[in-house]
Amino acid sequence: MPYGDLTKQVVQRFARYEDLDAADCTIEEREEYEPHLAEGNLVFAGIDYAAIVEAAEQEADVIVWDGGNNDTPFVRPNLHIVVVDPHRAGHELRYHPGETNLRMAHVCVVNKVDSATQEGIDAVLNSIRTHNPEAKIVLAASPFHVEGDVSQIAGKRVLAIEDGPTLTHGEMTYGAAVLAAKANGAAELVDPRPCAVGSIAATLEEYPHVGALLPAMGYGKQQREDLRETIRRCDPDLVLIGTPIDLRRLIDFERPALRVTYRLQEVGEPTLADVLGQYGLIGEHAALV
Repeated sequence: MPYGDLTKQVVQRFARYEDLDAADCTIEEREEYEPHLAEGNLVFAGIDYAAIVEAAEQEADVIVWDGGNNDTPFVRPNLHIVVVDPHRAGHELRYHPGETNLRMAHVCVVNKVDSATQEGIDAVLNSIRTHNPEAKIVLAASPFHVEGDVSQIAGKRVLAIEDGPTLTHGEMTYGAAVLAAKANGAAELVDPRPCAVGSIAATLEEYPHVGALLPAMGYGKQQREDLRETIRRCDPDLVLIGTPIDLRRLIDFERPALRVTYRLQEVGEPTLADVLGQYGLIGEHAALV
């Protein structure tokens, strides 16, 4: 999902973090690419879909097309996996192309069953069984992990930074950073709204439901600078970073900052490995596009 000069982003190839720097990737682009690089995967991106697929085919036996809820696959997949979020039950039918992907899926992963309400879980399960009864269902949790000394959180004024699009048009009001702050005894969550500047202030005004959280918006250099200045003005005791990327690579925090991550933890059977095995997709060298 390129956001910069599209004439320079026809076909992009990322194998290292340095490749992201060389391409001057925005925070939003890094959130798509960096987690895959951390797992040792090769990433292709850009705007010319046919050329991207051709380039990926030269280096991989299996291509994983990662489009989020913003697109339907531009290749016909052998296996179509869709993740459904019970924290936002109903969204799987309310928005396009999310609903289209749900109906097309071979496998639906119902994630975050460890933190969602049973009502939300039952609602998305009902959506799957009603609108795509042939889809296999994988249940999964997303336990979070604080990278560093969690004892630093207790009793502190914490600024929680979460994934920008998830909070704004994704309509969420919390993420991993908030959960980690509450679970580890933070004294309070710092409200960034009185301290926000520039485009960050405008974003918080446009999305008032976000509340005492800071969305990691960074569609350009100026917005990234607005984000840095907002963090500085908040003057928290501690920053918890719940974004898909490590913002410490891009922003110099003047206060201690810990990153909060989470990983998929399947619950019961079938697992994704079971399904991938049925489709003959286990054990091959793969690339991300």
